[in-house]
Amino acid sequence: MPKVSVIIPNYNHADYLVQRIESVLNQSYQDFEVIILDDCSTDNSSQVINPYSQHPKVSEIIYNKKNSGSTFKQWEKGIALAKGEFIWIAESDDWCESNLLAELVFGLEKDPKCTFSYCQSYCIQNTNEISWQSQHPLLSEVIEGDIFIREYMLLNNSVFNASMVLWKKEQFKNISKEFLDYKFCGDWLFWIELSRLGKVHVSGKLLNYFRKHDQDVSGKATKTGLDLIENLKVLQILYRENLITDLEYIKAYKSQFRIYWKQKSNLDFKVAADIKLLFKTSPKVNYYKTLSSTIWQISKGK
Repeated sequence: MPKVSVIIPNYNHADYLVQRIESVLNQSYQDFEVIILDDCSTDNSSQVINPYSQHPKVSEIIYNKKNSGSTFKQWEKGIALAKGEFIWIAESDDWCESNLLAELVFGLEKDPKCTFSYCQSYCIQNTNEISWQSQHPLLSEVIEGDIFIREYMLLNNSVFNASMVLWKKEQFKNISKEFLDYKFCGDWLFWIELSRLGKVHVSGKLLNYFRKHDQDVSGKATKTGLDLIENLKVLQILYRENLITDLEYIKAYKSQFRIYWKQKSNLDFKVAADIKLLFKTSPKVNYYKTLSSTIWQISKGK
């Protein structure tokens, strides 16, 4: 049985698939299987994928006859097929260094209580431009899950790309499947759920390349404001389940409110109304009026 199951969920990423698949197959750590899932792509993805059907590392290639509408549902399908102890969801438009898997396996085995291990990532615009890169102050660190949530998952999702993570399959049965109801922030909730079950290994090495382009899911979510809706729902879950304090929730609430205030004039009317309702029905509802009044006065120069 392979130690690692690599799941490559694809939808219309034919232009990036060869680089993605080859970066997986060429890992220095070779104890893995590859599962390729195509979510009814309308481009020539199948022509790129089919030649890999005879590769000894590729255990499954599945083409959906109907689009699932959710990358997280594809995750679930791949996990059900996985034979490995560890799972790596290698997004189809990303790629990585050849030692990524070796580094993450090392980190995950560093402490038996670790539920997942992740490295740092470059954010690449299209094919060659480095927009930014994540960082961690230590080359390797194991952090208690509750501390990790408070320090790394509150104001934003530090584990912003599934391709940078390796996690224990056995823990999947222990987490809420609520992440499947999300279109954009399901991964944020997923990593939080895993963090609650143990410790997290963080590698400070930059080994992953997270590609941003016109068709990527997170970019569309930010432009439409739909990410704000799901961000607020995740924050409310964190607060109601006592994973963060009042002060931590308020800090995160204010951060999301500032983002909303800058974007609200460009948002679809219904989306803006849904976001406003989430602010008004938050556990700390009094802050909505206070923040609205303060920001309005600042904008008017008062």
